[in-house]
Amino acid sequence: MTASDVRDWDPGDGRLSTPSTTRPSAWSADVRRATAAPPPLAPDRGQAAPDWLEVVEHFREGLVVCDADGVVRHVSPVAEGLLPEVTPGELLGAAGVPGLSEGVPGSFTHRGRRLTARQVPLSGDRCCWYVEDVTDSVSRADALLAERARSAFLAVVGDKLGNPLHPDRAAAAVVRLAVPTLAEVAVLVIAPRGGRARWWRASHTDDEVLTVDSGVLAGGELPTAIADGLTGAEPHAVDWLVEQAVDAGWLAGTDSAARVVPLPGRDAPVGVLLVARRASRWYDEDDVELVRAFAARAGAALTTALLYRDQAEVADTLQASLVPVEPVEAVGVQWGTAYRPAQAGLRIGGDFYGSHRLTDGGSVFFLGDVSGKGVEAAVFTGQLRQCLQALHRLESNPARLLRLLNDALLETTQAHGQGRFATIVLGVARPERDGGLTLTMAGGGHLPPLVLRASGEVETVPLRGMLIGVVPDPRVGEVTVRLAPGETCLLYSDGVTEARGGRRGNEQFGPERLVTALTGCQRMPAPALAERVEQITCDWLAQGDHDDIAVLALRAAGLSGRGARHLHSVPAGIDQTEESDA
Repeated sequence: MTASDVRDWDPGDGRLSTPSTTRPSAWSADVRRATAAPPPLAPDRGQAAPDWLEVVEHFREGLVVCDADGVVRHVSPVAEGLLPEVTPGELLGAAGVPGLSEGVPGSFTHRGRRLTARQVPLSGDRCCWYVEDVTDSVSRADALLAERARSAFLAVVGDKLGNPLHPDRAAAAVVRLAVPTLAEVAVLVIAPRGGRARWWRASHTDDEVLTVDSGVLAGGELPTAIADGLTGAEPHAVDWLVEQAVDAGWLAGTDSAARVVPLPGRDAPVGVLLVARRASRWYDEDDVELVRAFAARAGAALTTALLYRDQAEVADTLQASLVPVEPVEAVGVQWGTAYRPAQAGLRIGGDFYGSHRLTDGGSVFFLGDVSGKGVEAAVFTGQLRQCLQALHRLESNPARLLRLLNDALLETTQAHGQGRFATIVLGVARPERDGGLTLTMAGGGHLPPLVLRASGEVETVPLRGMLIGVVPDPRVGEVTVRLAPGETCLLYSDGVTEARGGRRGNEQFGPERLVTALTGCQRMPAPALAERVEQITCDWLAQGDHDDIAVLALRAAGLSGRGARHLHSVPAGIDQTEESDA
């Protein structure tokens, strides 16, 4: 080999170098005699010049030089360590080394190591193979890619699980995300509630379609591994773990590798995640850590969803108790109501209405408005209604009942330091022999009621009074009104008259427009009349903000005790005569 043969040699690190003269420990004697020595290296500061063999021995790549017939002529020490099968004087193809035997450069696995080989042509049809061990660098690259994939997966999981606030949707999302990255079958079991545990399962079918199903198990029927997981343990004995999953109907066969990981909650695990895949894909430590990281995010999402559900249930229960209750049916009275809170999403507000039966056949009815809006006003409204429900059993006279209510509210507001007050119209309706009604009403600072006479005219009842819950002995107005059969008394809150809208958007609806809208509506049933008041108020608002709106209409239904029905509710086949009688 001449110096021209090694001018293009590359040790792989960007520097050009040339092979040294051979040394008996690394190069064969025959090859040493046939090789011309390269130019000597210049000495350094009086030191002896190193030979080329010393340089070649420290190449990162191993060197294998072959002649034109493919016979190995030179093997560097690094190449000897990587390719012990390659022997000088023998054909390189006979060594059985992948890649080198086929003469195709590239990467290949040999003796458990990852190697790369590249071929450089030399003069005289000779060639040199550069072989490098890249096992560590490939492993580091693979580990980096795997970590990036895990991070990307967990980022997607965090994003997807940040949206569902319903426990069922969150649970279905958890098992759906676990397949196929973590498992071929994923089962999520939520901690039992009321003695029963919900479970969700996601799995790939034969046609690679993801299916999600769910079911319920009694707390005592949970597999032991799941019950242990709900205590915070992490069972991993695969033999009985898989068998328990098969017995529960979650896995089709025992040829699986499985793990159970608890989902952390606030005080105890919120659930347990079972992941399973083919036995050939065993869960190593990195896989288990990924499952645990996934379970942590899933546990946080489920905890949030369950907490939201519990709070929503409490809110729904409280709202149901605070929503105005429909008046109780009474002989000779037809009731009509309409209610629209200022905050539609809460379904509650500061306006209220209702009725209670009296032992003498009459009915206590009321409509009012408390100060403020929203939840605090609704809570105060609930306290007021509870007071009325208790006090009407002790006193049926409207004025005296209103004073008792004032004392009770004062005691409540002073005890809680609220400083709230209310306006109210409270009355007693008693049926007459001719089908009419006698209304005795007391006013506590509320808007005066309106009466629709049989002639179509609208009268304003002159009812006055002071606010309730402000002073110990308020001035309470009282008035008695008689309704003939078919006549109606209408009570309403200031959300009707103070509604701002119209052409300019800031004009109040006012009592005059209300009277005009009711004139001529004397034949309308009480429910239709209340709906009409709500509708014309909302039309005036034109989707604008508004205060709580409450309407209570009571109509003298006559001796039959039932009022006129809505025309749209009259069954088919009833003639006009019967409809008029109704």
